[in-house]
Amino acid sequence: MTNLLEMKKLVIEGFTDENWIEIVHGIDLTLDRGEVLGLIGESGAGKSTIGMASMGYTRQGCRIASGSIVFDGTELVDAKPQVKKSVRGRRIAYVAQSAAASFNPAHRLIKQYAEAPVKHGLMSFAEAAKNAIEIYRNLLLPDPERIGYRYPHQVSGGQLQRAMVAMAMACRPDIIVFDEPTTALDVTTQIEVLAAIKSITRKYNTAAIYITHDLAVVAQLADRIMVLRYGELVEENNARELLANPKEDYTRELLSVRTLREEKDLSASEKHVILEVQNVSASYTGKDMVLEDIDLKVRRGRTVALVGESGSGKSTLARVITGLLPPATGRILYRNEELPPALKSRTRESLRQMQMIYQMPDTALNPRQKIRKIIGRPLSFYFGMRGQECEDRILELLNMIELPDHYIERLPTELSGGEKQRVCIARALAANPELIICDEVTSALDQLVAEGILELLQNLQNKLKVSYLFITHDLATVKAISDEIVVMLQGRIVEQGVKKEILTPPHHEYTELLLSSVPEMNPDWLDNLLQKRKESLEEV
Repeated sequence: MTNLLEMKKLVIEGFTDENWIEIVHGIDLTLDRGEVLGLIGESGAGKSTIGMASMGYTRQGCRIASGSIVFDGTELVDAKPQVKKSVRGRRIAYVAQSAAASFNPAHRLIKQYAEAPVKHGLMSFAEAAKNAIEIYRNLLLPDPERIGYRYPHQVSGGQLQRAMVAMAMACRPDIIVFDEPTTALDVTTQIEVLAAIKSITRKYNTAAIYITHDLAVVAQLADRIMVLRYGELVEENNARELLANPKEDYTRELLSVRTLREEKDLSASEKHVILEVQNVSASYTGKDMVLEDIDLKVRRGRTVALVGESGSGKSTLARVITGLLPPATGRILYRNEELPPALKSRTRESLRQMQMIYQMPDTALNPRQKIRKIIGRPLSFYFGMRGQECEDRILELLNMIELPDHYIERLPTELSGGEKQRVCIARALAANPELIICDEVTSALDQLVAEGILELLQNLQNKLKVSYLFITHDLATVKAISDEIVVMLQGRIVEQGVKKEILTPPHHEYTELLLSSVPEMNPDWLDNLLQKRKESLEEV
């Protein structure tokens, strides 16, 4: 039987430092009709580069140096532009990691859905709009007859990601390349998207390349898995066999992430409380409350994990604590002293004591400034450091985050995702704070890199006694790093306590939903979970 897609000895090069450097080293890949192939590996493994190459496409600054890519009997490497154009979007579609960044905010969803089939001459706009309703319904999007007439900002993250899957299905392609489509989603939303992807590919017998760094996620979808590292194949096997009997050490490492554990004395002491949130409610409009009656405490040297799905109010609470959003009611106490509600009214010293690390290091760092200036700025702002004193402290901070001294001369664009996040940590530490608010700091990182970041944060906490308010939707991260857990739903706290208590049944029903939504390294897990939830609904 002829493969739908076949790559042979594929070599791809990237242009850097005035030279072409090989980044994909002679990869062989096959894909049959209706088959789902998982590409897994950490950042820089070449997953996305190989996935895009299936369309005969490379990003700017990359080129296919040698090898063959044959799609349904057509060689794509040296194909004419019009041949590639007829394939892309129509016969091979692509679903990006960030739907929010991929949709045009100025156009309704239905217009963007219809663009490809109309442009390829497959149907009229009216036919595409009618067709969209069927796909939206199959993807379990709410109000399928009307949701297409909303703008991207008018739907949730999970709904937008499913709308992107619908857009990829518009031309009924033979292959869809899914590039980390659930990485930035909370666990409950991720289940919806995974279930939708699995349903749609099965129904239309669509082949797929599913790119991810999460083996537990790919286990739910893939028939076969290829493990990649540094542009080379590490291991390949059918999904069940690879998960049950990984042959290579690197695959075993991917299977064993989030093993970080540390037991602490968690006996409560009021004298160790450094941050207290008392009866806080907040609103963006002055009318509808997005936070209601929030009470929590953070103690010195502890990690409090703030958990909940998108829209639960986690990041809004961080904005209130840092003074970016004044509360409607309630107050924020730091070391038993009330902080002014607004950031501009707070003293420089109170600003120094409370730092923040953001989710996306790419947007948190100025791409035009060298690491010296990025880390040096809080040193000069808070402590007036200059010259050699400042230089020595920057090098000391680089040593703390386990980056070499010569990185001081680098730009953020010259660093990997994990290295950028380490620089963000160093910038926060430069202020010598007592409390750091970590807002989804590992959600955009692959699992091995995230494990390294969590271990670094833990070591720094042990050494410096710094406290963390750790905002996340990743329950594996919560289990690894937290001392206490606060569970939020629709702007309210539904459960809080020390980790052992919260993770031990019986749970609040929402906590149970979160815990049951964490993918397991079992190919049958998703199907079993969906069946169990279906049966529960039928019993109601």
